[in-house]
Amino acid sequence: MKKLQTSRPLSLLVIFLIYALATAVGVVFTMATEFDWWISILLADVLATIVVFVFSLIFNNASVYDPYWSIQPIVIVVAYLFRMETISPYHVALVVAVLLWGVRLTANWIYTFTGFGYQDWRYVMLKQKTKGLYPVVNLLGIHMFPTLVVYLCIMPAVLVLEMEAAMPPYSMAFVALSVLAATLQGVADCQMHKYRKHRTTTFIRTGLWKHSRHPNYLGEILMWWGIGLASLATTGMALVLLGAIVNTLMFLCISIPMADKRQARKEGFAEYKKQTWALLPLPKPQRKK
Repeated sequence: MKKLQTSRPLSLLVIFLIYALATAVGVVFTMATEFDWWISILLADVLATIVVFVFSLIFNNASVYDPYWSIQPIVIVVAYLFRMETISPYHVALVVAVLLWGVRLTANWIYTFTGFGYQDWRYVMLKQKTKGLYPVVNLLGIHMFPTLVVYLCIMPAVLVLEMEAAMPPYSMAFVALSVLAATLQGVADCQMHKYRKHRTTTFIRTGLWKHSRHPNYLGEILMWWGIGLASLATTGMALVLLGAIVNTLMFLCISIPMADKRQARKEGFAEYKKQTWALLPLPKPQRKK
């Protein structure tokens, strides 16, 4: 256990094995049951999350769950693509958009992962605040809630693949939005990594971060609106936008306020906040004196 605290390669290997097991549990469940496809994926998703949760308890580190957000959609869309009888270039483009997003986010996690000695600051804060209730918060809040959010986000793409629906050409504009969103996130990540290596100011004020405090969150929101709108254009079902809506509310009501509250402890944050938008990378409008 002490070795895992300091060995990054060994920690990554253990994480890989955990997710291989979680994936196997989910796949075996879907193959052994006869539920409707959306229920089967949901239950398999929950079971895989429980597997990851158990190991987060074993290693006393909720960050075991961190890569789940990006790995889950990759597994689902790739599995569906291989079982389709009729695959169009539009279907491939839809899956590629999800893969680009998922691989980028997973690669960023790998780049920043230092080993089991690290745990996300939000989980540490929740543990300190909730104390005896933390196991429940850990299961429902840290593990299950994000799993359900990303499930809702990926379902629009899965619906298109399940129906093997003919995607209209204009739906590719929305797929392109998702690709641009994933690209925006990648650029934001690179700019943040460069800033942290050569930190000279309290707050990053270069590139996409010059006007937006959370360009990576903006990319995450736009990613799932693109997928949702592409599915809406294909299926005509307004319900496919539920994931994008819930995901947006999560960032606006939970993620951004938590991040800003943590940053507020730094000197100069009030002025920094006045000069930047939370999301939109546009100049802050000047207030009239």
